[in-house]
Amino acid sequence: MQRRAVGASGLQVSRLGLGTLTWGRDTRADDARALARAFVDAGGSLVDTAAAYGGGEAERMIGRLIHTDLRRDDLVIATKAGFGIRDGERVIDTSRQALLADLRGSLRRLGTDHIDIWQLHAWGSAPLEESLAAVDTAVAAGDVRYAGVSNFIGWQTAQAATWQNAFPGRAPITSAQVEYSLLARRAEVEVIPAIRAFGLGLFPWSPIGRGVLTGKYRSRIPRDSRGAATHFAWFVQPYLEPRSRAVVDAVAVAADGLDLTPGQVALLWVRDAPGVTAPLLGARTVEQLDAFLAVEDTELPAEIVAALDDVSGGPNAGREPDGEA
Repeated sequence: MQRRAVGASGLQVSRLGLGTLTWGRDTRADDARALARAFVDAGGSLVDTAAAYGGGEAERMIGRLIHTDLRRDDLVIATKAGFGIRDGERVIDTSRQALLADLRGSLRRLGTDHIDIWQLHAWGSAPLEESLAAVDTAVAAGDVRYAGVSNFIGWQTAQAATWQNAFPGRAPITSAQVEYSLLARRAEVEVIPAIRAFGLGLFPWSPIGRGVLTGKYRSRIPRDSRGAATHFAWFVQPYLEPRSRAVVDAVAVAADGLDLTPGQVALLWVRDAPGVTAPLLGARTVEQLDAFLAVEDTELPAEIVAALDDVSGGPNAGREPDGEA
């Protein structure tokens, strides 16, 4: 698998990342093991997780795999802190105390002495300078190699990057993670321009439109899908509205003409969009992952990219006139 630099940093990662949101809840240990081995065997290196995923179980699963199936040096582990579930409620706590406690827990669960990319999971109510001071502490201690942010909007991304760049010795923000797909292009307005302006790497999450761009929901909600799961229906439902149908249909038409699956088309559009470093794939089975790995050497024709741009919201301002990033 090809590798890409994470923004202006010296870090390189595979141009696809393996997401672990469902590990420890919907993805069993045997399936996670098969996914990780297939991903690494294909040249993948970036594995994205979070302290909150599966109540910490996703990190534990990765930790076990590092000691049984995978070499730690083959992986770039990205995890997140500052978000969790308390008494059944989602809680964002980006205080210094909470962040460093999350980091200690992540290191313990992963069974490693360092995190490659440590990300603030969300913008919190704690002062930004306090949150970023925790990042500086973690990097200075050697517990973290690179810092990132997740789910920050444009001005928040710019503020974090500017603060860290203001004085020598602070750990620079290296990457940003945000939802981005043919069904979620809002990031192009401010977030992606901010990311590019500050030389950050971009890790789009849910590049397949929360699974909707595979076309599986065109006629019904399959029983074994996330859209049918009580704990995930809310996540899928926003993209089952009529306004998304034209985009899903266009992706299906393009897939038919290119002898690809709709999911493959949706992934390729994101993977090769301007500024993207590595989309994060939340595949639940090896069969799903293999379909995405199979298009490593495939690119969408410029006219197809332009047509998908048009139907999903208009031209991408980041593209050059000839359709290249």
